[in-house]
Amino acid sequence: MSRIGKKPVAVPKGVTVSVSGNEIKVKGPKGELSSTLHPNIEMKTENGEYVFTRPNDLKENRALHGLMRALLQNMILGVSEGYSKTLDIVGVGYKVEQKGANLLINLGFSHPIYFMPPAGITVASTTPTQIVISGIDKQLVGQVAAKLRSFKEPEPYKGKGVKYSTEQIRRKAGKTAGK
Repeated sequence: MSRIGKKPVAVPKGVTVSVSGNEIKVKGPKGELSSTLHPNIEMKTENGEYVFTRPNDLKENRALHGLMRALLQNMILGVSEGYSKTLDIVGVGYKVEQKGANLLINLGFSHPIYFMPPAGITVASTTPTQIVISGIDKQLVGQVAAKLRSFKEPEPYKGKGVKYSTEQIRRKAGKTAGK
């Protein structure tokens, strides 16, 4: 049995979960999210908590069991608390500037990068070298953070580039002078 899949999902106050057919809708104080339940997985309510079951122990169903439970948990946390990721910009002359809801990012290229976030995502520049990405959809927050990081990934010699604030850059020693 899936360790994650067999855990019940508790629903906090202020959050409503509605199921119609295979469509799951979660509504909370921060917004509304929806997802599709896989036809092989069943969702039931027991004592105010949601429990997922699978019909058999096929590899696909075992994988989907934990996945469906995790997706519902992520939606509930998203509409109640929200998600955020912080990026740090390291390098001389590298900076970010807030332009309304968008960002103007200078990363040492011949031109600045003008980044417009997708709907449902808020980007903020708290300092000239830090970006905070927040939203209710965990997958979308991570995708936007990865996109911003891909503009200039940190290099291993000086650590210059865009990195997650919790990321540790493995540093390499530079060339040593011969004789």
